[in-house]
Amino acid sequence: MRVRSSRTLAPRCAIALVALSLIAAGCAADDGGSVSGVTSALGSTSDINPKDPAELRDGGNLRLPTTAFPANWNTLSIDGNDGEIADIERPLMPRAFHTNAAGELTINKDYFTDVQLTSTEPQVVTYTINPKAVWSDGNPITWEDIAAQAKALDGTDKRYLIAITVGFDRVAKVERGVDDRQAVITFKQPFTEWRGQFAGNMSLFPKSVTADPETFNKGLVDNMGPTAGPFLVQSTDRGQGRIVLGRNPNWWGDKPKLDTITYSVLDSTAWVQAVQNNELDAALLRTLDDVTTLRRSSDVAIRRAPGNRWRHITFNGAPGSILADPALRVAISKAIDRQGIANAVQNGLVEQPKPLNSHVFLEGQAGYRDNSLGFDPAAAAKELDALGWKLNGDTREKDGRKLEIRDVMYKDDVWVQIAQIIQQNLAQIGVKLVIDTKPGAGYFTDVIIPGNFDAAQFIFVGDAFPFSSIPQTYGFHPGDWQNNFGQIGSPELNDLIDRTLSELDPKKAIELANEVDRKVFEEGHSLPLTQSEGNWGVRADIANFGSPGLASYDYTKIGFVK
Repeated sequence: MRVRSSRTLAPRCAIALVALSLIAAGCAADDGGSVSGVTSALGSTSDINPKDPAELRDGGNLRLPTTAFPANWNTLSIDGNDGEIADIERPLMPRAFHTNAAGELTINKDYFTDVQLTSTEPQVVTYTINPKAVWSDGNPITWEDIAAQAKALDGTDKRYLIAITVGFDRVAKVERGVDDRQAVITFKQPFTEWRGQFAGNMSLFPKSVTADPETFNKGLVDNMGPTAGPFLVQSTDRGQGRIVLGRNPNWWGDKPKLDTITYSVLDSTAWVQAVQNNELDAALLRTLDDVTTLRRSSDVAIRRAPGNRWRHITFNGAPGSILADPALRVAISKAIDRQGIANAVQNGLVEQPKPLNSHVFLEGQAGYRDNSLGFDPAAAAKELDALGWKLNGDTREKDGRKLEIRDVMYKDDVWVQIAQIIQQNLAQIGVKLVIDTKPGAGYFTDVIIPGNFDAAQFIFVGDAFPFSSIPQTYGFHPGDWQNNFGQIGSPELNDLIDRTLSELDPKKAIELANEVDRKVFEEGHSLPLTQSEGNWGVRADIANFGSPGLASYDYTKIGFVK
C-alpha cells in the first residue's frame, strides 16, 4: 500500500509479483566520501546488522526522529495516512504477514495461526486469529474487528474519511468462522492483492475505532486508541514533541529486548547533527554531506539497502485550477528534466543516478518499465503555443492570465533544490514557478488535502504490495478522492484499474498495470522523480535495525549488542 509522506522518504504487490531486481546503491566510501562500490538489488538485500537476540543486552532506549506529531493516529484515515505515523505504529498494531528482503511473505503467527485462500469461485479468504491475541484494553482480537474494518473501508459509507479501500470495496461479506477467532471474507469481485489487506503498511485496528464514522475520523486525533503489539504508547507530550513507546506488559509473544522506543519531533535538517551529538540513534541520510558527516563518527555505521520510497510532484487538476487542462499538464511535464534532478540530488549517493519512470513499480520490480513521456522542452513549448499560452515577455499568458504555478513542499533543502531545478526548466519555456515552502505540521491536513497548491512535492512510502494503491491514488471518484489529491483521472482509467485489480494471473496483471501507468503519464496526473537511496546512519551497536529494503522489522529483536 502506498502512504504519503512530506518528510521522510508505498506501492503494493501480490506475492507472485515480487520478483525484484536492479536499483543501484553503493556501500564503501572512497576518498571523496561518496557512497560507491557494490550495486544492490531491490528485493535482494537489507542492511540491519542482523544478530541473534541472545547477543543483545536486555533493556535500552532506541531514540528515533519524526518531523511532526501525528495529526491523526488512525492511519486508515485520510488525515493519518502518513509514512511517519505508520512507522511509529509498526511496533503497536497487528499485521497478518512478515516480509523478508525479497518481498516474500510468511504468516505473522503472533496474530494469526493461519491465513488461507480457501476458495476462488467466489474468492474466499479465511483468517484464523491467535487465541492469545488481545488488545491493550483487554478485549480479545476477534472476527468482529476484521468485519468492522472491512465495512469502514469498503467506500459505501461516505462519512468514513478513508485513505484507501485496499480491496474492501470488492468484499461481499465478512462472517464469523468456526468461532469468534476466525473471520471468513467473501469477495464479490476478485482481488489480486488479498494478502495485503492486513499487511505491509495496512494494520488491523480494533472495532472500537472503525465501527463508527465519527470515532474513525476524529477519535484518534489526540491520542492512540487500543493497540496490540510488543510495545504500547507509554507517554506523549505534544508540547515537547515526544512520544515514548514502552513494553506491553500483556504481550504474549517474544519479550522485546528494548525497554523503550522514543520518538522526538525534530526538523529533518537537524537529524544528522542529532545523531552526531548522540541525541538520536538513527537518521535517514538524504545528501552526500549527511553521509560524510556521520562517517566521521566512530560509533555510527552507514546502513544501506535500496529504498522503497520515491519523490514525486503531484499536479492539481481540479476545476478552476490553472492546471485543469490535461494537455497543459502534459506539456509542463515534458519540460521538467528529471535526469537533471536525479544527477543533482543523488550524485555520490548511488552509482548511476536516474529518474524513476513508473507510477506503479519501483525500479527492480518485475513489472518495472519506462512508461514516461520523456524530456522534450521544444515539444513542450510548441504544445503550449498550440494551447493558446503565448509568450508575453518572460511568461506566457492566455486570456489575461499568466502561466504561474505555485509549487508547495515541506521546508527542506533537498525539496527546495529540486524545486529550483524545475523552476529553471520551466522558465526556459515561459512558465513561472513560485516556490512555496510549508512546515511539516499540518502539511497534508491544511495544504494538500484541501488542494491548496498548483503542484506539490512529497514522498510515497511503500511495501511489497504495489497494486492496491493504484485506485486510491489514480482512481477518479469525485467526492471520495482518497490519495488522488490533484483530482485527476477518467472513467476510462477507472475501468483499466478495475481490470488490473481483478486479474489473478500475475503476468497479465503486470501488463495491465503498465497500461495504467502509461495512461497516468498521458493524463499529466503526476511526475515520478527519484527513488530513495536507502542510506541510514545508525548507532553501530544497534542490531536488527537500519535500512530494511522491503523487509519488515521484528521489533522484539531490535536492541543493543552486549
